Amino acid sequence: MSAAQLLNPKAESRRRGEALKVNISAGEGLQDVLKSNLGPTGTIKMLVDGAGAIKLTKDGNVLLREMQIQNPTAVMIARAATAQDDITGDGTTSVVLMVGELLKQADRYIIEGLHPRTITDGYEIAKTEALKFLDQFKLQRDVDRELLMSVARTSLSTKLNPALAERLTPAIVDAVLAIYHPPAKPDLFMIEIMQMQHRSASDTSLIKGLALDHGARHPDMPKRVENAYILTLNVSLEYEKSEVNSGFYYSSADQREKLVESERRFVDEKLRKIVELKKEVCGSDPKKGFVVINQKGIDPLSLDVLVKNGIFALRRAKRRNMERLQLVCGGTAMNSVDDLSADVLGWAGLVYEHQLGEEKYTFIEEVKDPKSVTLLIKGPNAHTIMQIKDAVRDGLRSVYNMILDKSVVPGAGAFQIACAAHLDRVANDQVKGKAQFGVKAFAEALLIIPKTLAANSGHDIQDSVAQLKDESSEGNVVGLNLVNGEPMDPVQQGVYDSFRVLRNSIASSAGIASNLLLCDELLKARQMGKAQGPGPGEGEG
Repeated sequence: MSAAQLLNPKAESRRRGEALKVNISAGEGLQDVLKSNLGPTGTIKMLVDGAGAIKLTKDGNVLLREMQIQNPTAVMIARAATAQDDITGDGTTSVVLMVGELLKQADRYIIEGLHPRTITDGYEIAKTEALKFLDQFKLQRDVDRELLMSVARTSLSTKLNPALAERLTPAIVDAVLAIYHPPAKPDLFMIEIMQMQHRSASDTSLIKGLALDHGARHPDMPKRVENAYILTLNVSLEYEKSEVNSGFYYSSADQREKLVESERRFVDEKLRKIVELKKEVCGSDPKKGFVVINQKGIDPLSLDVLVKNGIFALRRAKRRNMERLQLVCGGTAMNSVDDLSADVLGWAGLVYEHQLGEEKYTFIEEVKDPKSVTLLIKGPNAHTIMQIKDAVRDGLRSVYNMILDKSVVPGAGAFQIACAAHLDRVANDQVKGKAQFGVKAFAEALLIIPKTLAANSGHDIQDSVAQLKDESSEGNVVGLNLVNGEPMDPVQQGVYDSFRVLRNSIASSAGIASNLLLCDELLKARQMGKAQGPGPGEGEG
């Protein structure tokens, strides 16, 4: 203890109080930055990096990951909020708002002399009760396309303008339903998100198949093939140099021709087997097509042979696309042409090439049972595409959460209003002693969500919340109508929150706020996580 502290015993408690103030002000500061983003009527933030690149977004996850935050407390809240997004796919802004409000409500009681430990005890009781109440409040539902549409629309409308959210909703729901095969969980990695800078954002579409970001390399190749048999190959159809040093030695032009011919014959034999398979499955029927997609190269001479036989061929396809191709079209990837038969072929109703400027794209569509699909995001510029990509990711996760939970929660602040009233009753009837102040503070903090929604929509906060409380006290489940600031039935309007997002946000925000309230000193530490140097007598010999 320093001499100053010995002379002044209050110095230590003052320092502890200052640490608490730093934590509370950091939570409130971060809350003030993000609160205007919440909900469909939230505003947009502009991020500018050191190189001058600009990004416009209202996604809390993107903002917290890319903002430069200096305050250590704010960094901790931001990390916890982004972890919430990693786990559940949404709820980042809500966590920041809840943590900030829990700290703000606690500050009111701390100023009056209540110890932070008492408040955190109340927060723990309130968290447990809120999670129990959430289990009772949620609505058990079967997986239904219309319900999934409402869930996805609610998520997307908080990130994008309403018209675009409405346009993207069916594509997102159909993408998840295409890969969902009960009782297994849907694997979102089977939905590839591909972007194309072209036309407008409303042209974003779902391809129940595969989109490859390259086209055929021969000008005479067919650009559109219907009823196509698809051969997936990993076989080199070009002259390859040997792995060891070797050379051709000849003394005349005739000898050179023979050597080249023998090398060529090796590749031609592979091509002959592919052409024979094509003739076997297609015969002379012009309505049947044949497509070769090869992971390795095809040289110009081989392309000529394939064109003459009416085969559409792609070379150097990405490995990821080769794996998806079998999921989309069926068939087996072949590493040799020796065992080719009709059994190894996949099938697609339509394969066509699309040229955009100098870029070529190949689309494989109209497949029978797609186990993998592609969401093709279009937009006039990189900013729009990035904004849609972030929103689509959240939309997919919201649909995925509903399928896993088989339940939804009425949205637009309905849960927060009902839970706050429930916690007030718990505080008055069940909690004894000073801990009830913590429960009441938690109940008041929950109201930050409907309050912020009302503020961002331009409505009177007190008036809107008072109307919601009055309706809720009569036993109605009510949310906030953002158009007129009056109560509405969220179930009737199809506004739903994700059960697991709310569950995680309540648990994590209560935990973070409690830890920050119990933190009484900020100390500068050494570099943590690294091995310390040798101790006395442990130097190198």
